[in-house]
Amino acid sequence: MDASRTSSICFGMESMVLENDILGSKTYCNLGLKQTSKQNHGNPKVLSLLSSVLERSVQMNETLLEKTQTKDVITVFHGSRAPTLSIKEYVDRIFKYSRCSPSCFVVAQVYMDRFIQCGNVNLTSLSVHRLLITSIMLAAKFIDDAFYNNAYYAKVGGVTTAELNRLEMKFLFGLDFRLHVSLQTFGRYCGQLEKQVSGDIQIERPPWAIRAPCGLKETWSSGDDSSPYATTEIHIA
Repeated sequence: MDASRTSSICFGMESMVLENDILGSKTYCNLGLKQTSKQNHGNPKVLSLLSSVLERSVQMNETLLEKTQTKDVITVFHGSRAPTLSIKEYVDRIFKYSRCSPSCFVVAQVYMDRFIQCGNVNLTSLSVHRLLITSIMLAAKFIDDAFYNNAYYAKVGGVTTAELNRLEMKFLFGLDFRLHVSLQTFGRYCGQLEKQVSGDIQIERPPWAIRAPCGLKETWSSGDDSSPYATTEIHIA
C-alpha cells in the first residue's frame, strides 16, 4: 500500500490572512517559503537557516551542561548516541521525502520552542533529531493541505512507527495541544531567521535546552541512495 497523504481540515480564516499578508513579502521570498519540494531551485533558504540556529543552540547548551557539570535528564526524545547524520542533512532529508511546504519548518521551530520552554526536554545532539521529525510532522498535519501518515514519517526519520506515535503524543501533551501559530508569531520567526543571512545570530527568545540524538542508522548519509527512501515514491508494507 502506498503511504497515504491525507487532506488537512485545519485551515481557518487566519491561515488565509497569513497567506495573503505574508506570502508576497520580501522576507517570505528570501526564506524560500514560496518554493515547493517539486521545484528544482535547490532547497529553500529556511532549511539551512533553521539548521544553523539548531546547531548553535545545541553547541551552546552542551557547553553549558559541561561547564556546570549538570547531567541532562533523559527523555523519550533522547537517543543513546548522536547519529552520524548532521542536523542540516536530516532537515534536508525530511524536506526531500516528506514534500511538506517550507513554511512547516518555521512552524516546527515555533513548536520546538514552546515544547522546550515548558521544560519538557533539553535541546542537545541526542534529542534534536527526534524533536525535528516530530515537530515537522505535526506542522505538516496542521498547516498543509496534504500530508503523509506516521508510518511514512517514521521511515523518513529513522525511527519506528510505534516510537514516533509515542513521541507525537508526548509532544502534543507537552504543548497542551497548542498547535495554532498566529500571523504575528509566524512573521516574527520568519524575521528572526532572515537575520541569519546578514550574520545577526541573536535570536529574540530564550536559549534552547538540548539533548541527545535519536539513534539513526549509521549507514545513512546525505547521498545515501541505498536507503529505503532513495526515491520519493515510498511503499509502506
